[in-house]
Amino acid sequence: MRSSQSKNNRAFWLTGLGASLVVAGLVSPFASSHPDGLDRVSQDHGFDTKAKADPLAHRLPFYSVFNEYALRGVPEGIATPLAGVMGTLAAFGLAWGAGKLLAKPGADSKTVSGTVGSPSQSPSQSPESDGVDRK
Repeated sequence: MRSSQSKNNRAFWLTGLGASLVVAGLVSPFASSHPDGLDRVSQDHGFDTKAKADPLAHRLPFYSVFNEYALRGVPEGIATPLAGVMGTLAAFGLAWGAGKLLAKPGADSKTVSGTVGSPSQSPSQSPESDGVDRK
């Protein structure tokens, strides 16, 4: 049972990752060229021109690779989809890594699917065998 459950889990995650990569790669070129939320608010309220000349974000290592929502040095037609795919993989990798670090050793789906605050029951236990009269 553990093997089939593991295969189902893997299929679920790979399907989700695949769908995310398709959206990032194929839909991102159709994104609006209009300013997004924070840019629009800063323009509406007139503080978009008050930005620092050399912000901290420009000193980060990946600033030399990414330009807004595209990759630097890559042809314009594929720069945005490629950045979307890379961002999706980075987000997935961070989430997967955090899950691996934060998961309790030996935890399986049975302990995760139990209700909060109730002890998990082994397959051999049933509510009737706990000695409590439920009539």
